Amino acid sequence: MKNFFIIGDPISHSLSPQLHNYWFKKYNIKAKYSLLQIKENEIEKVINEIKSEKINGLNVTLPYKRKVIPFLDKLINDAEESNSVNTIYKNSKNQIVGENTDVFGFQAGYLKEVIDSPLNNQKALIIGAGGVSPSIILALEKSNIKKISLVNRTFEKSVFLKKQFKNIEIRKWEEIENIMCDHDIIINATSLGLKNGNEFSINVKNIKTSSIYIDTIYNPYETNMIKLLKNKGIRTFNGLDMFLYQGQKSFYLWNKVNPEIENDLIELIKKEIK
Repeated sequence: MKNFFIIGDPISHSLSPQLHNYWFKKYNIKAKYSLLQIKENEIEKVINEIKSEKINGLNVTLPYKRKVIPFLDKLINDAEESNSVNTIYKNSKNQIVGENTDVFGFQAGYLKEVIDSPLNNQKALIIGAGGVSPSIILALEKSNIKKISLVNRTFEKSVFLKKQFKNIEIRKWEEIENIMCDHDIIINATSLGLKNGNEFSINVKNIKTSSIYIDTIYNPYETNMIKLLKNKGIRTFNGLDMFLYQGQKSFYLWNKVNPEIENDLIELIKKEIK
């Protein structure tokens, strides 16, 4: 029996076990996937268990997508470009590898389907400079979106990302209500709105109705922000599609099986979201 986990803190909101255990059953793979809430000082111990094959693979969520990197042997592909890791495994050379499937998840879930006009003319605003933000910036850049702004409560974190992604424009949190109305795509990359968490406390009356709002949160299915903007007639998308597609790629990296995202699976996940 192979063992897979998702690590983070908090972790109880994650539905990754339901996703991967569905696929393990469908493809007759003897494996199980579980939640593993850990503290930062436990990261090295957990990754060492991949080396000893007590653990066969990890997903990583907040707040550890950067913090796991010092304990890995190498980063590849989108993880190397974004300096953010959400999938870990041991390769054939016994190296512990960090990969990023969030970039693929964001592109596959939204950018190829929901945006109609030429992408290079779109102005995107990312709210938040946390663990998933580098992945979103990279996904936008790969999709030829040239004008990317970022706003975060702690300005210093924005400056840190600016050093990595030199073409983004960073703005102050005090400006958020004014700058939201000047963008075509608005992406919430914070934990605001997460189940049992804090909510946004900003005025959204000036957001233009032609905007698209994407929330990286999938639990709850509709955050308060999504409900508010839907009532204004604004197109909104929750984090479910990104969740499904990033999970699909993680599953392939671990098992060399490309799992199907089918209606029965989507309905199962929706039922789990309270």
